[in-house]
Amino acid sequence: MSERVGLRDLQRMKDDGRKIVGVVAWDYQVARIVDRAGVELVSVGDTVGVNLWGHSNPFEVTMEEMLVVAKAVRRGVSRALVSVDFPFGPLQEGTDSAVRAAVRFVKEAGVDMVKLDAASDYPEAVEAVNRAGIPVFAQFGITPQTALRYGVEYKSVPSAADAVPAELLDEMVAEAKRLEDAGATLLNFTNSGPVVGAAVADAVSIPVVGGFGGGPWLDGRMRMVNAAIGYAATALDGARDSYVNVAQLTLEAMTAYAEDVRAARQLPGGIPVPAAT
Repeated sequence: MSERVGLRDLQRMKDDGRKIVGVVAWDYQVARIVDRAGVELVSVGDTVGVNLWGHSNPFEVTMEEMLVVAKAVRRGVSRALVSVDFPFGPLQEGTDSAVRAAVRFVKEAGVDMVKLDAASDYPEAVEAVNRAGIPVFAQFGITPQTALRYGVEYKSVPSAADAVPAELLDEMVAEAKRLEDAGATLLNFTNSGPVVGAAVADAVSIPVVGGFGGGPWLDGRMRMVNAAIGYAATALDGARDSYVNVAQLTLEAMTAYAEDVRAARQLPGGIPVPAAT
């Protein structure tokens, strides 16, 4: 697809058995790059707080911060669909609060849909946001905002190796159907695993994508761009789990820059330095 992606395109992809490519991005430049790469969905995640800003947990991110990030990503995307995460609070505060937040994201940031974590606990909010004309990307499974319910400490989540226990299959299928019935356009099943994930994807007619714990058993995949490119400082010392290691390249570039400055050498792109006489 070379033209702008629409929600119907995602539905057709599920119906045709074609995989949806989704990424999580937090800034204008990366948004431009992934849009050019041809992904179908760019999700502005509240994971920006922990992964980019160094917050201790995802609950610290505010509505105003998410608006700033969503605006930046929206400016960089011209083809893909753009979704934005609700921060913790507006959904939990009630239906009216959820609708107000969704309207702000659409009016002020120009997003195409909003993503609601733990959405199956708030079907009335999903219905109300959908009734307001705003598509809902509903997240469920073991997520940062639902970890406490499953007795899981946030720092142990997420892990790509984790999967929803098979004994929760019926519960997860019921949640997915409840979200579809409430009007969700797209589902994000976190830590789905091949057993429960495949069952959920088959049980609903709307597309089901997933990040951590996702796989080819779903209708598509989500991954943070920063994880895919090895952007975090932890990539300098950790095992290789990315397509490239931008952290290592950045370290090498900044080391070379520092050496050039200390040696009074020409800098790439800098004002020409007169040759020493």
